[in-house]
Amino acid sequence: MRRTVDILVAVVAGLALLPLFFVLALTILIVMGNPVLFRQARPGLHNVPFVILKFSTMRAPRYVGEPDHERTTRLGAVLRATSLDELPQLWNILRGHMSLIGPRPLPIRPKESYTSAERARLVIRPGLTGWAQVNGRNALLPQERTELDIWYICNRSLSLDLKILFLTVVRGLSAQGVRGPLEPHKTGTASHVPGDTAIAGVAERSDGAAGSRRLERGQA
Repeated sequence: MRRTVDILVAVVAGLALLPLFFVLALTILIVMGNPVLFRQARPGLHNVPFVILKFSTMRAPRYVGEPDHERTTRLGAVLRATSLDELPQLWNILRGHMSLIGPRPLPIRPKESYTSAERARLVIRPGLTGWAQVNGRNALLPQERTELDIWYICNRSLSLDLKILFLTVVRGLSAQGVRGPLEPHKTGTASHVPGDTAIAGVAERSDGAAGSRRLERGQA
């Protein structure tokens, strides 16, 4: 059911936003040049890597080692603040790499370096938006985002997903959580984060499913 909803919403949104896609792509091409799309490998469901798509927000470096914040253009800053740079991930949703709602995919690194909470995030598909994104976005500390992601995994439901979608639109348009905190603890979730035992159980589900997938591929 959830996958069906993901596909339907991604198709409808993609078609409705097609003119915006063309305008943004052309503007990025004029302002920043190629490439219009940013591609990067990220860990997906059960730590299976995929290539995430975003609109480019940075120009090409003028010299080796130029800091990212100096390369970010005004257009790029607006795209990030409004989350419009994430729109190409509708294609990732259609491909089955991502879901509409879920933890945002982390940069790839050795799984051995993950905490139990970070491993627990891998039991569901990463999302275009999530509970952490509507409760602070980049105003949160990494640990706070992870705690909110785990809370979502343990409490997700259709009603919660609809709430997150609504808040994503409202807060994306107002750029809330980009420069200042949204006081996420007032939501009551961060103070009710699942304990270590619950997190360990979720992480074991991720490890077990990943092992089963590797075994299936080996037998194929």
